[in-house]
Amino acid sequence: MNQNSFSLRKEDVQRKWHLIDAKDRILGEVAVVIVEKLIGKHKIGFTPHVDNGDNVVVVNVELVKVAGNKEKNKNYYRHSGYPGNLKTETLGHLRKRKPTEIIRLAVSGMLPKNKMRQKRLARLKLFVGTNHNYQDILSKQ
Repeated sequence: MNQNSFSLRKEDVQRKWHLIDAKDRILGEVAVVIVEKLIGKHKIGFTPHVDNGDNVVVVNVELVKVAGNKEKNKNYYRHSGYPGNLKTETLGHLRKRKPTEIIRLAVSGMLPKNKMRQKRLARLKLFVGTNHNYQDILSKQ
């Protein structure tokens, strides 16, 4: 009986493309699916120290739903670094101003805080509406 454990090497990584439609889906549920694909946990050969994730294209990001009164009660904060420059913005205002940022911030918060985080976020492509630039790549798979 062979009991060798499998460890993926970075040379053996094969990235696929996934298309996710966020229309009428809950923000947290969509973010969990996206994070699973970006990290590579859905693959059989998952190895924690190797970036084995796939590329993810998300369409209809402006139509993602949130539960309860989060549209006006959920706040996003940012700070410039200067005294007194804390900016707050509600989810409803952020949806009007920059709808792709809602999903990007949710996914970023769910990813592990390590060196691979920015590389994984770079593989996330977000689009308002159904038109995107990756139709030819997705159709080849």
